[in-house]
Amino acid sequence: MYDIKALYEAESAQDAVRLLTEHPDAQIIAGGSDVLVQVREGRRAGAELVSIYGIDALRGVSYEEDGALRIGSLTSFSHITKDPLIQKHIRVLGEAVDMVGGPQIRNIGTIGGNTCNGVTSADSASTLHAWDAVIEILGPQGTRRIPIHDFYIKAGKVDLKPAELQTAIIIPKAAYEGYTGHYIKYAMRNAMDIATTGCSVNVKLSPDKQTIEDMRIAYGVAGPVPMRAPSAEKAARGKSVTVQTVKEAAKAVLEDINPRDSWRASKAFRQHIAVVLAKRALETSIRLSGGELHE
Repeated sequence: MYDIKALYEAESAQDAVRLLTEHPDAQIIAGGSDVLVQVREGRRAGAELVSIYGIDALRGVSYEEDGALRIGSLTSFSHITKDPLIQKHIRVLGEAVDMVGGPQIRNIGTIGGNTCNGVTSADSASTLHAWDAVIEILGPQGTRRIPIHDFYIKAGKVDLKPAELQTAIIIPKAAYEGYTGHYIKYAMRNAMDIATTGCSVNVKLSPDKQTIEDMRIAYGVAGPVPMRAPSAEKAARGKSVTVQTVKEAAKAVLEDINPRDSWRASKAFRQHIAVVLAKRALETSIRLSGGELHE
């Protein structure tokens, strides 16, 4: 059974802020795929919950005036995977969240809940990092936006102040226009498992497909929070589309990542896998962009 002290249902994002202000110990609940498990296990026994699940204004994918993609924080994983705008501009995000749990979890789980958990293994997190996502937050002082790199503070903790909630994830037009990406999740099982390591890469090739104009790469479970690999990005940026470029960029990730030993995998194994995944994801991104690797 669920030991819940009280459940308050917000009618709007502003109403949720009001309820969180009035009940400072309350926990936000959206799909409940994480929070209800924690309540059942006793980690949040006697919790007060503010449900935002009924706020349809926080669902869906749309364009902003400047062409940025706006993903409402209550948008489910299954919705993201099938959304036409996601399919058109950042198909890789749909592919990444399609690896979360099983169909039931993907139908109820939300992109906002996945990022607000602050866990480094979240399948959406590394991909959103690779696309320079911006997090929109509403609180008592109004709306603020921060880069996703600054949103993650440490393992399990994100930059949400008292009475604040995440309302959207923004992908700037400059971050997706002309880019194609690929995400690879390495896990102990093929389905319904937490990532041992996850790697997301996107590239922008020159018009003649001979040069990597830009490359962004991000990891999950390569450190305490999802992270970019700037050394690898620098190693690929402006270089010819060759096998050697890919090898050098993949090897350079070791200058940035800092995975840990755990029962799932050793640090050394995660380092090895990180290089392999970087190579494969970069090769696939180049191919999807219309490029062809040369010796």
